[in-house]
Amino acid sequence: MDPLKLRRVLVFLFLGFVGWPMSLIGAAAGGGGGSGSCRFPAVYNFGDSNSDTGGISAAFNVIQSPNGMTFFGHPSGRACDGRLIVDFIAEKLEFPYLSAYLDSVGTSFRHGANFATGGSSIRPGGYSPFHLGLQVSQFIQFKARTTYLYNRLQSNNKSLPIKSSIARPQEFLKALYMFDIAQNDLSYGFQHSSEEQVRASIPDILNTFSEAVQQIYKEGARYFWVHNTGPIGCLPFAILDNQRPGNIDSIGCVKSANEVAQELNRQLKNLLLKLRKELPLARITHVDMYSAKYLLVSTAKTQGFVSPVNFCCGNFHGFHINCGKKEIVNGTVYGIPCKDPSRHISWDGIHYSEAANLWIANHILNGSFSDPPLPIDKACQSSN
Repeated sequence: MDPLKLRRVLVFLFLGFVGWPMSLIGAAAGGGGGSGSCRFPAVYNFGDSNSDTGGISAAFNVIQSPNGMTFFGHPSGRACDGRLIVDFIAEKLEFPYLSAYLDSVGTSFRHGANFATGGSSIRPGGYSPFHLGLQVSQFIQFKARTTYLYNRLQSNNKSLPIKSSIARPQEFLKALYMFDIAQNDLSYGFQHSSEEQVRASIPDILNTFSEAVQQIYKEGARYFWVHNTGPIGCLPFAILDNQRPGNIDSIGCVKSANEVAQELNRQLKNLLLKLRKELPLARITHVDMYSAKYLLVSTAKTQGFVSPVNFCCGNFHGFHINCGKKEIVNGTVYGIPCKDPSRHISWDGIHYSEAANLWIANHILNGSFSDPPLPIDKACQSSN
């Protein structure tokens, strides 16, 4: 090519990139875009028991056997017989399972950390003290202390064992930030107030969520993977606790509870559209967890599962679960797990089984239920 023409092409290409977010420039240059993987170096997760890998168990009472029986062979801090969706996400991204931030034994934060804790809600004052605002505060402290420690080790040219288990400061910007939280805001609300009051609280719930996302964005987070809340009216505890005649839909779920969840999800979707405009460097993927879980429940028998109202382990009165604690209620023995958890969608009446989590993960990680419709390993490529 003529040298003058080549020079014009190079200038044109350079000017074309001016003003692009650095993440997209990297993508166009082959550093996480095109048809390739984003290669997220780490994952930071915020949530409740749906994604808690040991936080609440480390902070308070240990989650006992038979939890963990299917995959780990022992209790693993998860309210499940095996792996959670967050574990299958780690497998998809080729990471070790995320260590709980609150767990002090055998943890590694080299590829991220899990701030989720069982019972957590977005707003303070629910089942757990570890609400989303506190989880974000924990992350900010974690990031600051990790950065200080790593830089200190670097400046001293020390290659200590601890260095291999802490996060790299430069990778916070490139990490994926996941959220799976809100279910307990609704559940706690239903238990302690009226349905109308729960509906009225949704804007405040989502305003608190928005503040949390913006805080993490200010800390350098750019890639967000946000689950909406699932059909809580399809959980066995909700179905069995339903006291209103005519409040069951065509597949056996509690209509009123699901309608409130859908309203929260509608407002969440609008909020994420707004945040995409307000946070220009953010790449936000909205995952319709509600539709994925409702599809599973509605097709349970054709997918090889027993009736969704059946759960594998435990007994509960209202919102209290006793998986692992033997009880006899009206002649029925509870607390001993079923013989085949893989045939149950619900593990204990509130939490999903490993088999159900795998089914859901297989349906969301390829982007089928995402906006934009990108698989999780290409979530950095979404545009605002």
